[in-house]
Amino acid sequence: MADTEYGAASAIPDPWTLPLETFDVSKAEIFQNDMQGEYFRRLRQEAPVHYCPESSVGAYWSVTKYHDIIAVDSNHKTFSSEPSIVIGDPSDNFQPPMFIAMDPPLHDIQRKVAQPAVAPTQLSELEDLIRQRVSTILDSLPVGEEFNWVDKVSIELTTQMLATLFDFPFEDRHKLPFWSDVATTSDAVGIVGTDMEWRMKHLNECVAYFTQLWRQRAAEPRKFDFISLLAHSDDTKHMVDNPIELLGNLMLLIVGGNDTTRNSISGGVYFLNKFPEEYDKLRADPSLIPNMVSEIIRYQTPLAHMRRVATEDTELGGQKIRKGDKVVMWYVSGNRDEEVIDDADTFRIDRANARRHLSFGFGIHRCMGNRVAEMQLRILWEEILRRFDRVEVTGEPTRVLSNFVLGYEKLPVILHPKATA
Repeated sequence: MADTEYGAASAIPDPWTLPLETFDVSKAEIFQNDMQGEYFRRLRQEAPVHYCPESSVGAYWSVTKYHDIIAVDSNHKTFSSEPSIVIGDPSDNFQPPMFIAMDPPLHDIQRKVAQPAVAPTQLSELEDLIRQRVSTILDSLPVGEEFNWVDKVSIELTTQMLATLFDFPFEDRHKLPFWSDVATTSDAVGIVGTDMEWRMKHLNECVAYFTQLWRQRAAEPRKFDFISLLAHSDDTKHMVDNPIELLGNLMLLIVGGNDTTRNSISGGVYFLNKFPEEYDKLRADPSLIPNMVSEIIRYQTPLAHMRRVATEDTELGGQKIRKGDKVVMWYVSGNRDEEVIDDADTFRIDRANARRHLSFGFGIHRCMGNRVAEMQLRILWEEILRRFDRVEVTGEPTRVLSNFVLGYEKLPVILHPKATA
């Protein structure tokens, strides 16, 4: 548990006792202790579009209801993604450009270049490879003894998938999740006291490694990995000459490919143990897996928020938002909006319209790797059910300190094999 401002769960205030005028849901400790539910429930009920005048990340608006979030996310002219998608601004003013934090037309141009790496035709070719890798990982796990699921399964599987999407040297693949964690460790997501010198050292190592890879790909025939696509397109081939822009887009693609899937892989195991009747349903009917995958992604909401900046005076939910105001869409709240999602706080693998969630965003910035994430989770659970009767969670998870990434550091489990005939 966190040992910072709020510390352990017992030190986090009851949100219903706090004055609404200064209500601040940006504190990373709230999320690390998994206590955001009641904070957002109060905002949805009493102030769905809420202004926080002062916080460690500055003043900001919270948008907490499903339809209001869609209204913001689908209106990039009024609500700009520039210069950043996270709630805070970096204390050192280091803010590398990346296409998710751009508006059209530049956003559309750069996204279109990278998109073929995760196109449906590519995914169908990758399915057999993913299944082989999932099988190898699961067959290597200890049965009947406790281990950390995050480390041995969630990180390892997403790392192997990332290495494939980048065509990254397989023997160095563990650099990718490390760089992802470095990229998402900053005061801009509520982690106070980050060693920025340490952070920059490792981000510079990331740029140097990928610059060398880029030069190699540029000299070879075009392939369908991210680096080759970017290196061969007239619109992006000069990105390698601008290390800051290269780093920004590397951070986007690495974090995007890592955090969503990695934390949904951990979350799914935790939720099935928290709702054992759902695990029983799954064992009785494995055809529920694709629908369950969508429910896992809704219930986990791997990225808690995205931020926008108002480009003009506007109105939302009866509130007057001024030009230049920071507007934060809390996907983690929209995914629990009782007015749109029935019994939203219950994990239900056979939920109707399970794909009607906000975890991938909405509009032009909708996650382009959403099908990759869904496919990895589907294949993983198909192979888990073939091998194990149950993945038993043996203790509460240790969560990441962040108001952006809703993730896990540890999830202790024991595997129970299927009974042999």
